[in-house]
Amino acid sequence: MAKNSMKRRRFLSGTATAGAIGLAGCTSGGGDDGGEDSGDGGDGGGSDMTLRVGTSAGGTKDVGLAVERAVSQESDSLDYSTVESPGYIGTIRRMEQDQFNAGITDNNSLSKALDDRGSFSEQGVDEIPDYGFFAFPYSIYIVARDGTGIETFDDLAGKNVYPAEPGYSTRATTLDVWSQEPTADVHDQMNIKNMGVSDAPGAMEEGQIDAAIAYGTPGAGYTGWVTEYDARLDVHYVEPTDALVESAESYAGAGTSRIPVDDWSLQQDIGTDELFTWDLEVNYTFAREASNDAVYELCRVVDEHNDVVNEGEEQFLDVESTGDLLGSARENIPVHPGAAQYYKDNDAWDDSLQVGGE
Repeated sequence: MAKNSMKRRRFLSGTATAGAIGLAGCTSGGGDDGGEDSGDGGDGGGSDMTLRVGTSAGGTKDVGLAVERAVSQESDSLDYSTVESPGYIGTIRRMEQDQFNAGITDNNSLSKALDDRGSFSEQGVDEIPDYGFFAFPYSIYIVARDGTGIETFDDLAGKNVYPAEPGYSTRATTLDVWSQEPTADVHDQMNIKNMGVSDAPGAMEEGQIDAAIAYGTPGAGYTGWVTEYDARLDVHYVEPTDALVESAESYAGAGTSRIPVDDWSLQQDIGTDELFTWDLEVNYTFAREASNDAVYELCRVVDEHNDVVNEGEEQFLDVESTGDLLGSARENIPVHPGAAQYYKDNDAWDDSLQVGGE
């Protein structure tokens, strides 16, 4: 749809509020990435146009800094600052503790927080942040070393399989998909390997790992350790079974995609024309108390000036229409009122979604 800047709300605040909010030191938290009212005024945070955004390391931080640069160039009212945060799960916990009012996290972690699963089973949170907009996906699939005899997902039973480093959200999402029906029987027979990503390419080369996940952001490239094993040994695509497709499509914490290999491939020919992926969907989220006006303005910047964000970091979502920013929204995760108003003003709202606080 055409973007219409004339539909921008008039902000009651007028100008940015520049104060800084004290923040306790970030020391520990959940797994790392790859390594995640409506109307005018009258909202949590009032007219304070300050967003402090919790951002974990790696590619997520690169995306966050690109958005921060775009805000500094394209907004006269929003005060945006990046705050280091310990992973997607740590970001959810620290937002609940009011250490910052915005953060980059992922749908799987949000889903687990809602249902008290995973690391939230023993230490839950009273509330999760509201959805704002889709930032980028980590799309995941499987490759196997040539010579292992592995052709399909079922062949992974009894094999040494590496789903990334313990603590990585890509690993957690992968194991969550595999360990449910109807793929649990194959998963239970895998020999899951535990090691750091820096050691994995060498272990694959030495034959200690038979198959591993490959992941990155389509169009922007793969994570570093995947590009390393791509350069060091011959691998091929592991074909998904109907059971794997069903498992991935039914898992609430992940999206799925089918991607032509010509659009996003390793350096070598892995023997397929299309990739089936389960996707770790990474989102900008906001505390309910974050100013509606501030959230609205950030949505405007990343939508109307998407090219500026992408110039800073191509991993960020390529927005062709405003509705793309809702691409990872889920019915069970409320949308922040400021973001919801932006989508409504730009004819992109999805009535199946709920607005936070309503």
